[in-house]
Amino acid sequence: MIRRRGPIAAAAAALSVFLVMAGGLVSAPSAESTPTRAGLDAQFVATHNAPPQYPNVFIEWDVPITMSDGTVLKANVYHPADATGQPIQEPTPTVVNLTPYTKLVANLADSALAIPGLADPLMHVLRNLDFSAFGMGGLSDLMRALPGGAARTFGVDRKLIQSGYTQVVVDVRGTGFSQGVWQVFGHREQQDGAEVVDWAASQPWSNGRIGMSGISYSAINQLHTAERRPAALRAIFPVVPGSDLIRDVAAPGGALGIGFIPEWLLAVNASKLLPDVLSMLTGRFDWTWLADRIRDPFTFFNVVIAALATPSIDQIPPEMLAVLDDESDLRTAWVGNPERIQTPTFIYGGWHDIFTYSSPRVYNAIDVPDSEKKLVMGDTYHITTGAGLGLPGAPPSLDVLQRAWFDKWLKGIDNGIDGYDQVTSWQQGGGWSDSPSFPRPGMEYRRLYLNAAPSGTAPTAAGDGSLTAAPGGPARLTITPGLATLCSRDAAHGTAGIVSALDICAEDARISEVNALTFTTAPVNRPTQISGPLAVHLNTVLDATDGYWTVTLNDVAPDGRSTVWTTGQRTASLRAVDEAASTRSPNGDYTDPYPILTLASREPVVPGQPTVLDIGLFATDGVLQPGHRLRIDIFASNFPSSIPLRPLLNESGLRPQHLVLDPNEPSWVNIPVEGDPGW
Repeated sequence: MIRRRGPIAAAAAALSVFLVMAGGLVSAPSAESTPTRAGLDAQFVATHNAPPQYPNVFIEWDVPITMSDGTVLKANVYHPADATGQPIQEPTPTVVNLTPYTKLVANLADSALAIPGLADPLMHVLRNLDFSAFGMGGLSDLMRALPGGAARTFGVDRKLIQSGYTQVVVDVRGTGFSQGVWQVFGHREQQDGAEVVDWAASQPWSNGRIGMSGISYSAINQLHTAERRPAALRAIFPVVPGSDLIRDVAAPGGALGIGFIPEWLLAVNASKLLPDVLSMLTGRFDWTWLADRIRDPFTFFNVVIAALATPSIDQIPPEMLAVLDDESDLRTAWVGNPERIQTPTFIYGGWHDIFTYSSPRVYNAIDVPDSEKKLVMGDTYHITTGAGLGLPGAPPSLDVLQRAWFDKWLKGIDNGIDGYDQVTSWQQGGGWSDSPSFPRPGMEYRRLYLNAAPSGTAPTAAGDGSLTAAPGGPARLTITPGLATLCSRDAAHGTAGIVSALDICAEDARISEVNALTFTTAPVNRPTQISGPLAVHLNTVLDATDGYWTVTLNDVAPDGRSTVWTTGQRTASLRAVDEAASTRSPNGDYTDPYPILTLASREPVVPGQPTVLDIGLFATDGVLQPGHRLRIDIFASNFPSSIPLRPLLNESGLRPQHLVLDPNEPSWVNIPVEGDPGW
């Protein structure tokens, strides 16, 4: 539960205010801040903003690193440098970043931030931009991601280097200037991560203590490397990492993530074709690099094309079968094993990030003491990662936290980061709050039943029903696939946050609800916390051999605004659940019905016959304020976030779908709630 400030916290707040007045960069904590976090945050920011230990940075360009199979990766190595610009002689801890976006991008960003007098004024301007008056508050969040630490944790952190670290930024095999074929997280690429760590530890400029940093792809590589447990790896700082990539983003619920995957593949494949112009001018051009690019110019586009174009199941090509086969090398590489990690790990995730499913699951699975793992969850999408950090009441920016984490585990500085709150979360409907665990202590799962009785709160929705403590009378409700989800938080989530620029879409679900069956509770009578994963149990009938369902959990304000907290989806024929990987609450209902999502597990629906689906929603953390209501929205489509694979879409025929409400075989949602909200 939220802890209030006492005298110690008040003193820490006074210290923070003093630092704000002195340096302009430290924010006073909110009432939700704990004494521990308030004091530590001020300390971390002061350390980060202190004069640098070394005045300059020296860069070694395109350093070759030969992997065990002979493939040569290219790295830029950033050294602390003295006043003359020469690298220092003392070995230092080393931080590795593996990126598919070319290390050139990281260098350009670093070069811009290194312009004298630019970084601090720019970050101040970006932090204070506000487009909400124009209905584009989400655009403000995008701008605030850079001062929230995304600019430095994405690639090169110059302040970290000047504080006595060497940083190595490496092009993933088959991308940037590195040789090889891009594997997209394949087993060989994962082995590269461990080999790069070993290489960095053996260099004369390294003291053998290695950390890893980076956002998104670079965060996933950190998890993969840590799972292999290279001896020199002492700490990782993954920002918005994924682990179960099929269920995170590739095919959540069995539907292709078309809002993100095709565009992302295009960007990486385009950037990997950019040649090393300097090597061409100096006669050192890497002809093996060119041969590798000719051999595989557009990695994985054939799979996306097959998913969108293959008309029937019996025509699925081999490259797509690998994605649908649970035993394939590709699938085994894409499903991580975070329980193998024994490295101190600090995770940042976002409640609307494309990797929301993984972030809290990875935190809970990592096999280290509480002092060696931390989780911060922000109110962010993928492209707004870090937005809001460093503002009053929030944790410090990502680069500040990263510095503190590495100072502890790579330099052995007793700075207190190991005593930081286990989980620091933006509670949706509330604000920043700390907890000793996720889910929060005190949560009890209970059923709320889908009831056809009108709630009177959703007059523009396709259906206005109720969520009640007991089943209602029998009813058959029909919902038709539609395009209203083009303007929705699901669209914002699935497009990595692009649609979030439009507040009317991301902040209020009433537009998309014209294509939804809604089920809404009575208003709560006190602040009501909901924390953890949740699941819906639906009795359905289809008129075809397949269909597609999307479910959201919403907070409905007294003025009618409906705000999505979390989402889940499922292709009807891919409804099989892996019991060994699933979780249930004490009442026996699913909390996370883990979908199998393979071709072998597919069970075509019998048209006209009842079909039961259990659909997991991403874990969430929120508080319903007094007078607010909880709502479940049910859709028969989810474009542009996701779309069923073409063969399954053809089978569904985009026909209307039916929800059967029967008190003898009820449909419900299993909710983790604290206390009695008066439902």
